[in-house]
This record gives sequence, C-alpha cells and structure tokens, in this order.
Amino acid sequence: MTGYSTAEILGSVEGGVPTRELYKEDLPTPCLLLDLDAFESNVRRMHGFLTAAGQGIRPHAKTHKCPEVAKRQIAAGASGICVARIVEAEAMVRAGIPGILISSPVIGRNAVGRLIRLVKTRPDLMVVIDHPRGAADLADAAEVAGVVLNVVVDLDVGLKRTGALPGEGAAELTESLLKRKSLRFSGLQAFAGCTHVQGFEKRRGVSLDMMGKAVRTRELLESRGIEVPMLSGGSTGTYNIDSELAGVTEQQVGSYVFMDVDYRAIGGRDRPVFDDFQPALWVLTTVVSRTYSEQATVDAGLKAFATDRPYVPEVKGLSGVRYGFGGDEHGRLFLEHPSREVELGDRLELMVTHCDPNVNLFEQMFCTRGERVEAVWTVEARGRG
Repeated sequence: MTGYSTAEILGSVEGGVPTRELYKEDLPTPCLLLDLDAFESNVRRMHGFLTAAGQGIRPHAKTHKCPEVAKRQIAAGASGICVARIVEAEAMVRAGIPGILISSPVIGRNAVGRLIRLVKTRPDLMVVIDHPRGAADLADAAEVAGVVLNVVVDLDVGLKRTGALPGEGAAELTESLLKRKSLRFSGLQAFAGCTHVQGFEKRRGVSLDMMGKAVRTRELLESRGIEVPMLSGGSTGTYNIDSELAGVTEQQVGSYVFMDVDYRAIGGRDRPVFDDFQPALWVLTTVVSRTYSEQATVDAGLKAFATDRPYVPEVKGLSGVRYGFGGDEHGRLFLEHPSREVELGDRLELMVTHCDPNVNLFEQMFCTRGERVEAVWTVEARGRG
C-alpha cells in the first residue's frame, strides 16, 4: 500500500489490525510509531520486577490514553490501571478495563455527575480525595444515586500539587469519610514527584524520604484500628527504589511502556543512562529539504513533539546529528558528524522527549514489528475534557 492518507489506511483496519500488508514506508509522516518488541519487553521487565518484589502494579494510563495498551498491561498481571482525568476513566470503562483508580481529585458538578454514572457501570472504580468538602460532595452525590464510592485518600508528601497533609491531616480526613455510608475507604495514594531527579542515589534519598511519610501515615491509621487495604504510589524513575518500602503495596508506573529522552537522562543505578527499559515510542518523519550540506529539514516540528522538556528528539540509528525545532511543521537536523549520509526523502525515527504529552498529540499509534505494521491503536482518551 502506497500513497494513502491516514484516513484511507484506517479505513482498511478492522479490530485494530490492517486487513492488508502495511509497512512503515506506506505511512504518511509525521506519525507515531510503537515498537512492539520494545514495548512488550518493557512490560515483561517491569511487571516481573515488581511481582518479585512483592508489590502489585497499577500502571498509569495517562501515559498512553489507549485501551489496547491497558488491556496488555492487565493481561501481564496488573491489578488495574490509574487515570488522571475523568475522560480517561470513561474511555477505559467503555473498553471493559477493571480496577480503575482516578488519581486526581474529581471536583465540580460536571465531573462528579460523570463519575457517578461510571460507578454504576464499574462499581470497583476508585477515586482519590484530599479535602473534606470534596469528600462531602462525593458522598452526597453517591447517596442520592444510591451507590457506594470507593475512595482513596491522596497524600501530599512534598510535591505540593494535590493531597492531604500526611499524618494527622490525613487521619482526620479518613476518620471523617468513614462516617459516610456512601463512601468506602479503599486506602492511600502518594506521588512523590521525584521521578526525574538526576542521579540514582540522590533520587533514592529523596524518594525514600517522601514516600516514608506515606508509610508512616498508613501505620498511624492502622494503630487507630483503621484497615488500610492499599498504599499506591511510585513511578518509573523510582520503581527500584520504592520497591524497598514494605508499606507500599503497589506502584503506579507509567512511562516504562514507552520511555523518552528525558527519562534516559536521569541515570540508572550504576550507569549514567537510565536504560532499564527500551525506547518504544518514536515519531516517523521524512527528510523534505536538503539544500545545505550541513543541514537537512524534516517534516516533524512543534506539532509533532511535546516541548516542555530541556531536551530535543534523538534520531534512531544515526549519530553525529542534532535535532532543532524549525517551526510548526518542520525540524532541522544539524549534520555535525553524521554516521551516514542523509538523503532527500529518507525516513527517520525520532525518540520523543516526553512520552505522556507526546502521545496526546496523535490520534493513533502505528504498532510495528520490524518494518511491518501489525496493528493500529487509537489514543482513545486524548485531548478531550
């Protein structure tokens, strides 16, 4: 298949699988590629590690926003998934994904109403709370609807983003929600936010200190006779650090499935590059201009990449080349010491700088094994409120 638009290609896809032979060379650029071999290896490695460590895994779907990825995480032993937004929860419920934890507070009539509808379909769904008023609003809505909400107390262990204060603050909130029959206390959540601290030992010290506050809060509640079924936390950058904490029952790792330039820069346990997991997410681009000997222009620019990190995309299999943004639709490749010649029309793969928001820029990912496109997965929960 050659010379077809994305819409025409999607028209030949049934159940996520192309009905005819499809290869990378057939795809319009720029587009998002998922290397299935790397993706599957990452899932096996992370899930195997956490299982051996005695922890559960509830991967964060804000990374991929894709039910097909979530299904494979569940098949590999995940107890469920996390989502950041109500729209992500809706997409996962439609796909039949179990064990969903909404990891950000659900506030306001619009979001609460949608949450109640989801719980009627998926009674095992969980949602975090971090404030007495938020808890009361959820309890009132659940009572009117005749449902029971599974609630998780979110802890702010230092990030100052969401969460109740650890210790007495969280204990008071937990004790108050136990008085509401329409709420069921399901445990604690804590996100330390230190996943990108560079240097393993520094990252380890920060994460153990911050997550230790969550463990002590769990111990405080249990000392008062309150059962805490779950303490959920962790991240890809601290997966082999938070695994040391016996009080953490499961990890919310997310980026491990894809990886990116930013993560590789944080450093591993005993090496400067964090390469515990393989880069699996790439943007396919075409060299569209070759006027200058020291530069090539590609058709992947600001619209194709997340730009919130101090890094730039890296070219797969081509060293001595540096990418620079060249506008909405273009990127520049500075050919400083290229390991091979770059020709007009060449197709190159660029590693994304920050995988979560990069996925959100595309409506689908083309899943490849070698040069062949095996599947096309929809980014079902992207860009909607």
